Amino acid sequence: MKRIFLIVLDSCGAGEMPDAAKFGDFGVNTLKSCSTSSKLHIPTMVHCGLGNIEGLSFLGTDPAQTGACARMAEASMGKDTTIGHWEIAGVVSPNPLPTYPNGFPEEVLKPFREATGRGVLANAPWSGTEVIAKYGAEHMRTGDLIVYTSADSVFQIAAHEDIVPLEQLYEYCRIARKILVGKHGVGRVIARPFEGEWPFHRTPRRHDFSIEPPQQTVLDAIVAAGKDMIAVGKIHDIFAGHGMTEFVYTTGNTDGLAKTMAYADKEFTGLCFVNLVDFDMLYGHRRDPDGYARALHEFDAWLPDFLAKLGEDDMVIITADHDTGGMTIGVDKGNNNPTFADIDWRRMSKGRFQDYCTQHTDLTWDAVKEVMAENLGLWSHIPVSESEEAALKASFNEFKNNAAATDKTLYKDFSRFSSDVFSLVNRKNGIGFTTYSHTGNPVPVFAVGKGCELFSEINNNIEIPRRFRKLLNLEEK
Repeated sequence: MKRIFLIVLDSCGAGEMPDAAKFGDFGVNTLKSCSTSSKLHIPTMVHCGLGNIEGLSFLGTDPAQTGACARMAEASMGKDTTIGHWEIAGVVSPNPLPTYPNGFPEEVLKPFREATGRGVLANAPWSGTEVIAKYGAEHMRTGDLIVYTSADSVFQIAAHEDIVPLEQLYEYCRIARKILVGKHGVGRVIARPFEGEWPFHRTPRRHDFSIEPPQQTVLDAIVAAGKDMIAVGKIHDIFAGHGMTEFVYTTGNTDGLAKTMAYADKEFTGLCFVNLVDFDMLYGHRRDPDGYARALHEFDAWLPDFLAKLGEDDMVIITADHDTGGMTIGVDKGNNNPTFADIDWRRMSKGRFQDYCTQHTDLTWDAVKEVMAENLGLWSHIPVSESEEAALKASFNEFKNNAAATDKTLYKDFSRFSSDVFSLVNRKNGIGFTTYSHTGNPVPVFAVGKGCELFSEINNNIEIPRRFRKLLNLEEK
């Protein structure tokens, strides 16, 4: 075995584990959710055998599959990125990393404020985009840092790049990382820079500061054996820089795929470990099954050219680190009585709404508000708060002043205004993923190339590093 490419589709899960209820996860299955989207088209992965995995036949099956396929169950007590990747690399975590559903205690915040010389805003679980819309203006007035968490074991610091230069933000994260140890040893401290004017937008210059693995991983064993261990994307940060001979960061899935393709053109002996974070960061946590499906299609369309570059002694393994959730209608924030009557009033698709706005060049806010009320139910059926209306109005004005501002997808470039409108409609009615957070469910794994037969049936994640050792002729420890 010469080269192994291990590609993690971050959060792409395949159904419940037996203990899912312990984590509050019921009926969640990311791939099942994506299968409800008309944007899902993944013929290459289906041909490799993805749909032949137990419980994934809804994706379509192929009796002439070209790879080996399986479902991998997590042995660790946790469901986040750090624990998932650690287990893939051979470390089982018997205890979950700490989370803070009520915000961080004063014993954490007091030394952080003293060391940074800045105050703290928010200090609660928040959506990353919503927290900067809520506290961004106050942050710019006061210089206080926006500190927040999520359902995961993370301490996140958001700051406007005009107020806190990037390197200074990274230094604040290093300070937090030194404070967050022991019982407060969160999995990651994350720098979340943003820019622009209210409601602001996050930049791609995020940086993760992870807790160090508690023991050596298969990455360390590969390096100790004198082989190459190449990290692509946030792999370097997840393992705190341990056990790698080379690393490169990425700005998102598209950049990650390009850099992985470039490594396929290079000679090396060992492992190329890739994380594609957009699945989780942009779509799973934002409850966007269409976006997730489009990202899967982008990966699938990229895959044939990549597979063509593999030699006889190469192999690619595609898997995930955790699940993100199932897609539902009407279940959100305590509403457990879904009914399709809640969305009977919707008479306009996102595409039609955008076309309407684009075609009416003299459109005013009052006029478009009336269109949204009549065709989307906003205000007429869905209560809209003053802050939510202000955010939509600001997005509309940006659209009128800069029609080129778009959210690019594989199928169409949507104006940010239309994206913001439909995001609000869906969020208000619980249309999207059942959970914004990770879920404790099995993930698919399928392998193509020499030795791929080792990756089949249902196994614990811990089997992956053991089989790496075998394929790379490393001693088992």
